[in-house]
Amino acid sequence: MKRKFFAAAFAACAMVVSVWAGTMEEVLALYVESGQLPGIITVLDDNGRVETECLGYADREAKRPITLDDPFMQCSQTKDFCGVTVAKLVEEGKLNLDDPVSKYLPEFETLWVQVSETNGTRTLVKAQNVLTVRMVMNHTGGFPFELANYEAMGGWSRKMPLRSVAATAAAAPLLFEPGTKVQYSNTGIDIGAAVVEAATGKKWEDYLKETVLDPLGMADTTFWPTDEQLSRQIQMYHCTKDMPTERKSCDSKMQRPYNGAGVFPSAGAGLWTTGRDMLKFYRMLMNLGVGDNGARILKEETVKNLLAVSTRTMGGGYSLGLKAPYEDGEDEWFGHGGAWGSNCMVNWHRKQLWMCVVQLTGRGNARPWEGPRKAAQAEYFKAGENKSSADDYTGRVN
Repeated sequence: MKRKFFAAAFAACAMVVSVWAGTMEEVLALYVESGQLPGIITVLDDNGRVETECLGYADREAKRPITLDDPFMQCSQTKDFCGVTVAKLVEEGKLNLDDPVSKYLPEFETLWVQVSETNGTRTLVKAQNVLTVRMVMNHTGGFPFELANYEAMGGWSRKMPLRSVAATAAAAPLLFEPGTKVQYSNTGIDIGAAVVEAATGKKWEDYLKETVLDPLGMADTTFWPTDEQLSRQIQMYHCTKDMPTERKSCDSKMQRPYNGAGVFPSAGAGLWTTGRDMLKFYRMLMNLGVGDNGARILKEETVKNLLAVSTRTMGGGYSLGLKAPYEDGEDEWFGHGGAWGSNCMVNWHRKQLWMCVVQLTGRGNARPWEGPRKAAQAEYFKAGENKSSADDYTGRVN
């Protein structure tokens, strides 16, 4: 009986996709009902015309509805926060993107590149290119996605300080000559955060809190969620094609415990936040450095020139911890997503923002609601061009 129900529900979902995009709530409700989508938060902001939807559950088994105040793992969106701290030091003249990393972290003075491996024997050559701050922040430094023993370190809930992560990375061979290829790398971003520590004389997480989180009023964003916060977290679920999602206690990339003295920050993936807090950060970027509360975090030209456009010329646009276009333009967006499905992108020209929050593992066709969500999103922004259509959407908050 249950199998027949799910089959019927999935068929109904497919029909909605093929016939009509609809509003976000109308499009996603059937996926929540079928169990393929336990809970989701979406926010669409078109120059102040806002639709917010909180559909389903933060904890489906407990029937606890999902809200903007529920903590969740932000994962790779943490990179954007590191990018903002680096950009802040650049605009203050305390850092140059083309500075050698070794200027701040001497252990990077001599680096080695692995050119081959035969029967367990590696061949290394001394790196010829100078590793720069720009390279570690835009994923062209030659570092792997993670250190070889990162799961033993607790994954993104690090069990060692950022400076130790950097020193470990400096002692390992690079994958390629710095600046010649692209390899998406949490390790590189952690090195960027260690550079911030050296340039400021402060722990990166303290500098971030002092210059970004506190001024924006992001009181629920932290590397150490309290037990009370964890009792309200958006639970993790795993997606399987054509089946309801299954609850997942944790993932090897983000292992328990999530707090305590043994947990250290990862600038590449370690932050926890809430939907409400995340909006404060990305609206600051959309508004060219100014938060909704009036706090100026960055200068306009810093956001435009260092964060909203790519700082590399290969392998897809990427600036300082953010996905960004090669060239700026009215149709271009910048921002970032996280491993469990949270995402936020902004267009500063049009003052537009879209945000999506889920906590799901499993990719591709296991997430059939993603296409309909994007279609509803496109329809929403298109409706903004037609004032009469826009009236149907304005002020929708669930």
